[in-house]
Amino acid sequence: MLKSAVAGTALVPSSFSPAAVSSRATSMYRSEHESTRHVGQSKCSDDPYDRAANPNGVIQLAIAENRLAMDLVKEWISDNVKASLIDSDISHLVPYHPIDGLLELKTALAAFMGQVMLESISLDPSQMIITAGATSAIETLSFCLADPGDAVLIPSPYYTGYDRNLKWRAGVEIIPVPCRSIDNFRLSISSMELAYNQAKKRGVKVRAIFLSNPSNPIGNLIDRVTLHELLDFVTEKNIHLVSDEVFAGSNHGTDEFVSIADVAHTEGFDKTRVHVIYGLSKVLALPGFRIGVICSFNEYVLGTAKKYARFFSVSVPTQRLLVPMLSDVNFALKYIEIKKKRLRRMYELFVEGLEQFGINCFPSSAGYYCWVNMSNLMRSNSEKGELELWDKLLNISKINVTPGSECRCVEPGWFRICVTTITEDDISVVMERIKRITETNEG
Repeated sequence: MLKSAVAGTALVPSSFSPAAVSSRATSMYRSEHESTRHVGQSKCSDDPYDRAANPNGVIQLAIAENRLAMDLVKEWISDNVKASLIDSDISHLVPYHPIDGLLELKTALAAFMGQVMLESISLDPSQMIITAGATSAIETLSFCLADPGDAVLIPSPYYTGYDRNLKWRAGVEIIPVPCRSIDNFRLSISSMELAYNQAKKRGVKVRAIFLSNPSNPIGNLIDRVTLHELLDFVTEKNIHLVSDEVFAGSNHGTDEFVSIADVAHTEGFDKTRVHVIYGLSKVLALPGFRIGVICSFNEYVLGTAKKYARFFSVSVPTQRLLVPMLSDVNFALKYIEIKKKRLRRMYELFVEGLEQFGINCFPSSAGYYCWVNMSNLMRSNSEKGELELWDKLLNISKINVTPGSECRCVEPGWFRICVTTITEDDISVVMERIKRITETNEG
């Protein structure tokens, strides 16, 4: 009786509204789906370029993924994965381990990063927290340093991920501090001072400066004098300084990389307000391994980040595999040397290819990208003109790049184009596709 009664009852009304999700979820969903990043990534996923299998597909030039030295990593893993994992004592792999990272990995990472950065900094494993990628490191520091509604100053143009990493869950406001081409996109303390004072007048509490060094998306390096001035500034304002150094080791020019930690240590600054972010996604071409690092000299930040680590811990097998790789000095030195040569060659070939269309690249010394001025191909010198050109590049040329407005660049016409996701043979394909736009404009 009950079965037939239930079967004969309409459990779902003829008209109904779906159960609501949180306003936070709605906001995140809409903002991401409307971004050029999401649209471009979707196009690449639906129709990915492959020189042999899909030569007319969309070429991905918007992700700073280093594929130039992947063969070296593949060779090392092929030769060593059995000894690292399969022959390993199972008790080293399956039990619970410290959620903030194995001490062996921290020690190996400290030594490896010292080699990568040419001894610019000596890292202490006890001051490191291992995270699931640099994204988790950035978000964790935002939780540690700021409350919802507080702000951080970031020189712009800046890495588009900061908008997600700092705002989505931590609720931290970003105040862009514009850097301009007339000043070679160098940050200035006077601009920092202006932005800080304007925030103060609005009643917004500035908690920190976030910066990337080497710069993403520009590719320049912050010199020691400027780093010294930044430390003076944050000391005077009694705020923190976070240096995102995930592209350390991507140097391909002659400029010297200097870590903020080195300046803070050697010149007697209060190191407890200095925090550094590293990772292996860029320097070692291992984004899928999800290895990031927080290096801090502040016991409260380290203690809090260690507790947060339960939300972003890295699997033990991944960590165990990386310990011998990072400890292999011969591999590290060979990898760094070969990668630098290949990266410089790709950068120069790309710059040379763009010059034939009157397109200039900002001279950079690091990073996996070119910061490209394509304003000569725009119909109007405005953000609207820039986005129209981006749309043409995506849908006519079928190449996905990052428009400068997405990086909060105040000058229309700049684009970040990554050069390490393709091969040398693909450069001519990219140039031929850009030519479609130049011919369209001429017509």
